Amino acid sequence: MLDVTRLRVLVAVARHGSVTAAARALNYAQPSVSHHIARLEAETGAQLLQRAGRGVRLTDAGRLLAERAAEIIGRLDAAENELAAHVGLREGRVRLASFPSALGTLVPIAAARLEAQSPGMDLTLAEAEPPDALRMLRAGYVDVALVFRHSQQGADPGPPAGEAGARARLLLDEPVHLVTPMPAGGAAAGPAPGPPDLSAHAKRRWIAGCERCRGYLLRQCALAGFTPRIAFTTDDFVAVQALVAAGLGIAALPDLCLRATRHPGIHAAALPGARRHVFAMTYGEPPDPPATTRLIDALAHAAEAETAAG
Repeated sequence: MLDVTRLRVLVAVARHGSVTAAARALNYAQPSVSHHIARLEAETGAQLLQRAGRGVRLTDAGRLLAERAAEIIGRLDAAENELAAHVGLREGRVRLASFPSALGTLVPIAAARLEAQSPGMDLTLAEAEPPDALRMLRAGYVDVALVFRHSQQGADPGPPAGEAGARARLLLDEPVHLVTPMPAGGAAAGPAPGPPDLSAHAKRRWIAGCERCRGYLLRQCALAGFTPRIAFTTDDFVAVQALVAAGLGIAALPDLCLRATRHPGIHAAALPGARRHVFAMTYGEPPDPPATTRLIDALAHAAEAETAAG
């Protein structure tokens, strides 16, 4: 059976890039780290590290074991925290990973509510886009992951697929807006009321997210009969709005991005049928630990408040 302490050492070497840095992070003597790695190689029968100049690098076997070890250690740490909360050793710790626009809107409201209801709660936050947040959840580094999925109105608002063992709670169904420069003279001189016609913008330059994130925009434009000419790529919704306000292109942004911050030089109109669904994801069989349940309930309350605010 593989020794957990040695697995922790291997993960530290993988994260920090050297035996010396791993020893410093773990507060171990450097020979102790080398000894643990040597013993782990003897246990597995595989070479895990190899010399690279003055440092070391993981072999293919080392990378494989380090990735699995990170997941194992994360789940062990999560189990320890859950058990501590269950037996009353402490009020509990709960860890959340969230995408930026939710961190700027839903999360502060939920955190304040959680603090008021459970003053002893230890809440930690990490910014992560959905794929990374789900990896953190699966590895046990966080207890809750906020993620999203784009869809057309009337489609099944199911959570991201392919996450065996994960459970989802739908928190928010929000519109996606076409974002264009504010016309001269302000809102009063803006476009005619009513939903925007996306096909009317087929020849304009577009600002889109990374290759992984722009799928929903491409689908919306395809439904309107064209392929967008993407001139700028960024996932920073503050930068997107600034670029639009400067007249460098147009974009599509979900409602939370505009609630988190709104540039005075833009005009936004909801795209017909375009929706983004926000989910709170947890891992493992129910019931969730009390601290996790309280966090998700607080997030649901924050989402209701955002919806009511309109």
